[in-house]
Amino acid sequence: MSTDGPGSSSFPVLVGARDAVIQAGRVVRSVNGRDVLVLHHQGSLHALDLHCYHSGGPLQCGDIEEFDGRLCIVCPWHKYKITLAEGEGLYQAVDPSIRPLRPVWSSKGVKQRVHRVTEVDGEVFVTLNDSDGTVESDRYQTEEYRAKVLKLRAKDEK
Repeated sequence: MSTDGPGSSSFPVLVGARDAVIQAGRVVRSVNGRDVLVLHHQGSLHALDLHCYHSGGPLQCGDIEEFDGRLCIVCPWHKYKITLAEGEGLYQAVDPSIRPLRPVWSSKGVKQRVHRVTEVDGEVFVTLNDSDGTVESDRYQTEEYRAKVLKLRAKDEK
C-alpha cells in the first residue's frame, strides 16, 4: 500500500484500550501504514501525524501548551506550534507600523494532518483524515522517507 498521500482508507482502526491510552498519555501507532501520534490531554483524545510538518521532528516528545486559547503541541526540535484540533501552524506576527509593537498569534494554515478519534466500548479508534489535497506533514509518510530514516539510524549505530 502506498502512503504517499493521505490515508487511502477511511475506516476506524483500533489503537488500544481507552484506559491504556490515557495511562500512557501518548502512543505511537501505524494506522493503515501511516505513523500517527494519539495523545490524551485534559480529558480529550487527539490524533495527528507523528512527524512535525516543518522538519520531521518527533511530536511524541513535544509539550502541550495553550496559545491564544488554542491547545497546541510544540515540536521539540524547532518549537513550531501546531493546534491539536485543526493542525494549523501558529506563529506570532508583529505589524511594524503599529506602535507600541504588539505580537499577535496568527495562523500559517493547516500544516499537520489531524485524524478523527472515537471511543467505543472502552476502546480507542483512529480514522485517518483522507481529505483531498496534501498537507505538509504528508511528506513524512512516504516509503522514501522511512528508508532514509532507517539508513540514518544504521549509520549512527556504526
